[in-house]
Amino acid sequence: MALSLAISPCPNDTFVFHALVHGLVPGAPAVDVTYADVDVTNTAAERGAYDLVKVSYAALPWLLDDYHLLPCGGALGRGCGPLVLTRGDLVELTGATVAVPGDRTTAYLLFRLWSARRPPARIEVVPFHEIMPGVAAGRYDAGLVIHEARFTYPRYGLSALVDLGQWWEAETGLPIPLGAILARRGAVDPAEATGWIRDSVRRAWAEPAGTEEYVLAHAQEMERDVVDRHIALYVNEFTAELGAEGQAAVDALLGRAAAAGLTPQISSSRATAWTS
Repeated sequence: MALSLAISPCPNDTFVFHALVHGLVPGAPAVDVTYADVDVTNTAAERGAYDLVKVSYAALPWLLDDYHLLPCGGALGRGCGPLVLTRGDLVELTGATVAVPGDRTTAYLLFRLWSARRPPARIEVVPFHEIMPGVAAGRYDAGLVIHEARFTYPRYGLSALVDLGQWWEAETGLPIPLGAILARRGAVDPAEATGWIRDSVRRAWAEPAGTEEYVLAHAQEMERDVVDRHIALYVNEFTAELGAEGQAAVDALLGRAAAAGLTPQISSSRATAWTS
C-alpha cells in the first residue's frame, strides 16, 4: 500500500521530497502525494488524513496526540520570517483589516504574539495567493505573507510594515520554526520516515538539477530566479536535522503561545521531535 503524503506545492517542499515521491529512496514505499496549502493540511491532519504531512508548527498543539514530530524535512531558518505588507503609507494597524493565510499558521501565531500589546485589527482568513493582489486592490488594508512573497511583493506596489522573522529573532535569538513534518502514530514508523526524508533531502542537495522539472512544474507562477532563492532560503541545515537549536525554537514558540493563551499547553515530550 502506498504511503499517503501531503505537502505544499512550494519549491522547498517539492525539492525536499522529490526523491521520495519519485521512488528514488532505497527501501522507501511508494508514495501517493497530495499538494495543498498549509492551512488545508493543518485541517486535514486533525482528521488523521495523511501518513506523512507538512503542517505549521503553530498547529502542533492540536496534532501531537496523533502524530510524531519528525526532526527533518521541515522549514526553519533565519531571515525567512513572515511579512506584514501594506500599500501606501499605512503605518498603524488599529482597526485595519488584515488578510492572513490561516488561523493556525505559524505566520498568524507570530503576528498575534507581536501584536499582543497593540490595539486590535480585524482579521480575515484568505487563500495565500489572494493576499497580495487583495491588498494592492484595496480589499484589505494589510496582508500577512510567507515564502516567495518575500521576493515578489514590490511588484504589487506594497511595502513591508514589519518583518516578523526579524522581530522573533531579536526577541529570542532563535531561528523561526515555520513548517513541520509529522508522521501519523501507528501508520508509519518515525525512524523509517526520518531516514527516508533525510535521504531524499541529501539526494536533492547532491543532484539539484534532477529536481528542476518537478519543482518548476509545481511552481508555475514563479520565475526560475525566485524558485532558486526560495529553495536556498528555506532548505537549510535545519531541514536535514532540527537539532538542539531548532528544538529550542519550537519550544520557545509553543511555550510563548501557550503562556499567552493562544494555543493549548502541550507536554514537552509530545513537542519534542522523535529521536529514538
